[in-house]
Order: sequence, then structure tokens, then C-alpha cells
Amino acid sequence: MSDKKVNGGDVGGPEDGDPRRDPGEDGATPQESADKDGPGPADETTADESTQSNSAHESAEPSGTGKPPVPEDDDGDRSDGEDEDEAPAANAAEPGDTDDTDDTGETAGPASGSDLERTHPVSADETRPKLVPPNGDGPEGEDEKKAPPVTPAARVRVAAAAAKGAPGGKKPKKQQDRRIKYARRAAYVLGVLVLLPVIGFVIIYLMTPVPSSTQPTAKAQQSVFYYSDGKTVIARSGDFDRRPVDLNAVPQQVRDAVISAENRSFYSDSGVSVKGSARAVWATLTGGSPQGGSTITQQLVRNYYSGLSQDRTASRKLKEIMIALKVSREKNKDWILQQYLNTIYFGRDAYSIESAAEAYYGKHVRQLTPAEGAYLAAAIQVPSYAGDLTVPGAQAYMQARWQYVVNGMVQMGSITPQQAAVMKFPTPEKQKQKSIFAGDKGYMVSQAKAELRTMGYTDNQINMGGLKIKTTFDKDLMAAARQAVLSNTPAGTPKKVLTGLVSINPSNGEINAFYGGKDYIDQQFNNAFDAKVQAGSGFKPYVLAAALTDGESLNTYVDGSSPQTFAGVALHNDQNENFGMVNLVTATQDSINTAYINLGQKVGLDKVVATAEKAGIPDKQLEPHKDAATLPLGVADVSVEQQAAGYATFAAEGTYHAPHVIKSVSDNDGKTRKPDVTQRKAFSQTVARDATYAMQRVVDAGTGTNAALPDRNAAGKTGTTSDGKQVWFNGFVPQLAASVGIFRTDNKPLSIPGYTIYGGDLPARIWRSYMVQADRVLDLPPKSFGSPSVYTGGGGVRSPAGPTVPRPRPSGSRPSQPTGEPTHPVPPPTGDPTGPPGEPPPTGAPQRHRQSDAFPDLSG
Repeated sequence: MSDKKVNGGDVGGPEDGDPRRDPGEDGATPQESADKDGPGPADETTADESTQSNSAHESAEPSGTGKPPVPEDDDGDRSDGEDEDEAPAANAAEPGDTDDTDDTGETAGPASGSDLERTHPVSADETRPKLVPPNGDGPEGEDEKKAPPVTPAARVRVAAAAAKGAPGGKKPKKQQDRRIKYARRAAYVLGVLVLLPVIGFVIIYLMTPVPSSTQPTAKAQQSVFYYSDGKTVIARSGDFDRRPVDLNAVPQQVRDAVISAENRSFYSDSGVSVKGSARAVWATLTGGSPQGGSTITQQLVRNYYSGLSQDRTASRKLKEIMIALKVSREKNKDWILQQYLNTIYFGRDAYSIESAAEAYYGKHVRQLTPAEGAYLAAAIQVPSYAGDLTVPGAQAYMQARWQYVVNGMVQMGSITPQQAAVMKFPTPEKQKQKSIFAGDKGYMVSQAKAELRTMGYTDNQINMGGLKIKTTFDKDLMAAARQAVLSNTPAGTPKKVLTGLVSINPSNGEINAFYGGKDYIDQQFNNAFDAKVQAGSGFKPYVLAAALTDGESLNTYVDGSSPQTFAGVALHNDQNENFGMVNLVTATQDSINTAYINLGQKVGLDKVVATAEKAGIPDKQLEPHKDAATLPLGVADVSVEQQAAGYATFAAEGTYHAPHVIKSVSDNDGKTRKPDVTQRKAFSQTVARDATYAMQRVVDAGTGTNAALPDRNAAGKTGTTSDGKQVWFNGFVPQLAASVGIFRTDNKPLSIPGYTIYGGDLPARIWRSYMVQADRVLDLPPKSFGSPSVYTGGGGVRSPAGPTVPRPRPSGSRPSQPTGEPTHPVPPPTGDPTGPPGEPPPTGAPQRHRQSDAFPDLSG
């Protein structure tokens, strides 16, 4: 019930004239009490309930006995139990309190359902309001126990108020609460959608560092091989033709052309194109075609730093964007542009702007015109078109792309419209397809690479490390070696006949020239370094040095008669010429086979092997023959390089310097490294001078007269092997040593038009031609060899020092040779030789029937 009237003191009955008052009754009816209290809680009754209540009210007849109408049964016209769930309380707790919804939004039920279900008559006293003192002294719980029932009329008024949106209605309040709730939820969702990407972006940005290392290919550079002057380039090796330059070496208009082509906002943007990146990510996610739009910074990041692949994935693109943002903040724009120009691919194997300028226009980048710079900038997008305009569509595309770049340069203010109007499309030079390894260059680079590997460099370092290798090769001497071989080799020489030549500086072991073949493209096999064939009589000086070291002298006599029998096999000299007992000078000058076999046995083959090793012949090549009596005749295999180094040891008066082809190696950090060159004393200076003296007699009056030089003394030794399969000449002057070897690829006997098969013929002539040219190139002054311990002529007769008049090599047919070979090493003969006896004559040299080339009878 309402307390409004009671507490205010107005507790009388209804006013006079109230139509609801029952005539003849002193007190108000329950209907009047309900009217008196005012409308109940409107929010607890629906419109349907109001209609039902009206119907019930209209059908109820007022009774003179004061009995209230009987309420409808619970199973009446109410739907879904609405009245039962939402019935209002009989009285309100506070004035005007019509909201019975609790904190959870649920509607409270009626205070007592029994009040609605009474069927007994209600007295007038029961329907009158009870007075409750303000101080609350009334009986406890009296209002709750005696609350008046809700009448149908009250229900009608409640329904009407709800229908009109009265303040006591419940539904408008619920709708308002729902709107607020939905708005609040939408705000939460919107906030999450906005904040999550921002927070995620910040986290990813902070967690993505700029890589500390670069991709191997980003700085990969071709290694450059130089001639001995350190300036003249032999060749560049590697797949990446990258020649880095400073930005100030690139003309401003060339820089502007690149910016016009790739990123016109380069100097003002943050390093990332939002639109372009979004387009690229979308294409990646949807599987579309690759999209452009990356800035110069993004392209640099993708191609320069490690940890970023070229895969088309959203994660890779996001990482690229983060790093680009950081690089743009940490590095200045000029640094970024410089790295970009030294990294990006321009086509024609050019991975830098300098390399591209050379590849397309044959000039340095600083010499490029604005039009040429625009073409190179246009090439970045489609390098395959730029590199070859003969590809269908390439010409038209490149012209349009070039014009786009030029127009951008005008917009940027790099050039004026007038300058652009007169520009002509700069068609690049035709690409050169000739291999850089043609001719001698391939042999030089290949040999230098082999030596770099022995120094510990890997193939990646050699091909991508940008090394600067200064070789020992003299460009003019290389040309002289090539000319000496080709000019002396007659036409019609079989292709299987190979010639090798090596020239060495005796003072340091540097190989300053060689001839390895006509063309590396056609034949990669290097005749000078790779071929290892029998040395022939060119091995005899090592035997001589071993004997002299062992205490023998040039006046030592050995048996040079022919034939001699070893283990039942007859051995003889060339043309079976008999020399009898000869000293070591004669034995060397005339290359007497039997004399040297006896000398080797006298000294000991182990000492011969040791001396040869000290002079540079590897042990593994000597080991198979170390016990063979024929070892002094040169049955061991050697290379032309090894022989040249061995003879250089005599020229250096007994000091061996390992032959090498590299002077120094410099890396990108400017560090220079020189090879560790093996140097050792092979034999004494006296031994070297005595042996040199004997070899001088070979050139002056022996088997090597065709090698005699016009203005100075020379020393050397010829060599010819069994059946004429290999022929040699090895010689030197104090400042230069060189060896020439001729042989076949199939190890068959040689046949050279116009020449006999002797080392003193074609090999000696080639050697002489080279040495004459080398003298001119190096401007070598004539220099005498050191004096020997004794001047001894042939046969032990003392003769004055100095050169004798060279004798021409007589021509003649090849003598037949015995076919037998010893089955095992044998000791020297203990008795008199089986051939004609001979004693050293008291004066003069032994009688010679003809000059011998000391052709060995045996092969190892």
C-alpha cells in the first residue's frame, strides 16, 4: 500500500461525490481502498493482463453484503505464467517506488501469493489502511500480514499506465538497459580491433632487430687477377661482377635517374611504401602476381641483409618492412643509396653501377651521361630486357621505361624539359660473348687459383671474396714465351704434340712466364704444370751435383765405353759411340749414358735421390725408381715447372726457391698477404759452380749448341728419352732459368716435320728464342757465372776458361735402340768393360766419332 496519504495525516475516506463510493455504506469498499491508494506498480502487469482484468471486473457484480469479487482460477486466460511471475506486491515499500527489478535484472515475485487467492468475504475494516506511527511503533510485520489484495481495477490502471509509457512501466527501462549494454560491447570490440594491431605492430617492431650480417651474395665480388705490375688485369673470376664505388663517384644526375625509376620519394619517406607494401602483401595472401612498390630501402634490405629470403610470404614481407623502417632511422639516405647502387642487379652479370657502366657502355660510372644513367636505372626493373634488346618486345619496353625515368627526372628538377627533349635513347653496346679465359689467361688464372688453395683460400673466397691477386706473371714475358713456341713449331705438327715452357727468376722462385697451351678454352690441360713425363738426360745434372757433394771433382773419371752389360743387358750410348774413360765435364758435355750410370753407382743412388729432392723433384715421383741403375738417365717423371725450378737452383748457386705464381693477395679490408716460399740450400756454391761449368760446355761445344746465346754465356742440358717420346732443353743464365719440354698426349714417339727428335734440336731452338726476347724485355745485362773450382776440358785436359765457338747440331737419322730392359737393379761392373778399352789420353780430348745426345737405352 502507499504511505503517501497516511503519513501525511490525510487518512479519511473518499471525498464526497466520488462515483466509486457505494451509497448507503459508511466505509469504503475494497475497490475504493485500491482507488484511494493510487495505481500499483505498472511495470509488473502486461497489456494482456489488463484486458483480462477488465473483463473480470466488468463481469463482477457489486454485493450489498460487501463481499469482494472472486479471483479467477490460476488456469484462466493468463499466458505463459506471466501474472504469476510478474505480479506486483500489494504495497510499495517506499513512496513512488515502482521498480521491482533486482541487481540481476530479474523481476521480483509477489510478496504473498495467498493474498490473491482469498475466497472468504473481506470486511470493511480489513480493507481500510492501517495507521503506522512515524516512529515505527506499530506491530511488527503488520503491513505484510494484512496487505490488501490486488483488485481487478488496480490491474486495469497498471496496464493502462504501462501502455502509455508511464514512469512506473518496466519495458522501456529494459530496452534502454539493453541499448547501453550493446553499445558498451560494441565499444569494447572496436577498441580491441583498433588497439590489437597497433600493439602487435609495436611488439613486432621492437622484437625485429636489424641483422648484424649481410647476405654472402650482397657483398660478393669477383676476385681480380693482375700481372706482376699489380695494375694490368689478367681476368676477373666469379659469378658476381661487382665493383663497389663511393657515392661521390656517381654523377648526381645518374643518382637522380635511379631515384626516378625506383623511389621518387626516397629522400622524404620513412623507408617504406604503405600502399605498395599492402598491395604486395595482398597479392601474396591471395596468390596473385608479384607486385612492385618496394622502396629503395626495402629493396636494399631484401638483397643486403642476412635472414631475409626472396620467398613470397607475408611474414617475410612484414620482417622486411620492420627492418626497412629501422634502417631508415639508423642510416642516412646517402649510405642507403650507395649500398643499393653497389648491390642491385643491372643485367649482363653486373651487380653494381660501376660494373653496369662497363658492361653496357664500356666506361666508368663517372663518365656516364644522364641519358645513359637513365637507361641503367630503367634496367633495374627488367634486367633481362635491358641486357639484350634483341629479345622480342625488349626494345619497345626499354624505350618506354627509359622515357618514364627521364620524365621523372624532369619532375624532380634534375634536368630541364629542354634537356629532356633533346635526349636520345642510348642504345648500349653489344654484349661481348668472348670468354675472359681465352688464350693464356685461363691457364694463368687456373694456376693462380690452385696456389691460392694451397695457401688456405676456399673457392667461395676466391670467387666471391673480391680478392686482389698479384701474380708473378710478366705480361711481356708471357707473350715472348707464346711467340717462341708458336714461331718455332712447324706447320703440320700433330695436335697431339704438346709443348710446355716455364721461366723462373732464380733469386726468388717467381715464375715470370710459361706456355701451357694454345687456348685454355679448347684445352684446359696445362702442358707446363700438369704434364709429368720422363726427364731423359735432363736428370743428369742432379747426379753430377750428388757426386760433387760426395767429394768427386770435375776431374773424376768414369767409364763411358759402349756397350756395357748390366744384369745381362747390353747398354750403349747414342749411336753406340765409345768414349772410354772420361772426366765429368766430358760425360756431361756429350751426355754419355754409360758414364752416368757408372757415376750413379759410384756415388750411390740414395744420394742422387736426396739431391734431386732438395732441388725440387718430389719424392713420390722418385720413389718408384730409387733403386734402378737407369735412374741417372732420367726415367723418373717430372714436369716442366719442376725442371725449371731445379735448374734455377744451379743458377742461384745451390739455393732452392720453391716455384710460385703469386706475389701477394689483398682482401677487401686492405690486408695483404704474401706466400710463404720454401727456401733451402740444396748444395754448396762450389758444387753449383762446378756443375754449371760442365753445363756451359753443353751449350758451347756439346749437345746443346743450338741454345747458345749471341751475347752471353749460358748453361744447360739436353734430354731425350727412349723411342723419342719426350725431348727437352733446360738452361739458364745467372738471372733467369727456363725449361722447354715436348711430348705427346698418348706417349707415343714424336714426329715433328723438319726436326730430328733430339733435345738439342727443336727444344733448344725454342729456349734460345725465348731467352733472346726475355733479355730484351727485362733488359738483362750480361753476367758471368761464378768460377768453378777447376777448369777442366774434355778428358781431363786443362783448358782455358771461357766459351768456345758453338757448333751446329749435325742432322742425322734416329739410331736404332736395343729393346731389352733389365729386370732388376744391378751393381756396376767389377771388371774391365766388354767394349773397346780406353785410357785417358795424356793430352787432348778423346777421339769422337760423332756428337752424342746421350739417348738412354732404358725407360723406367
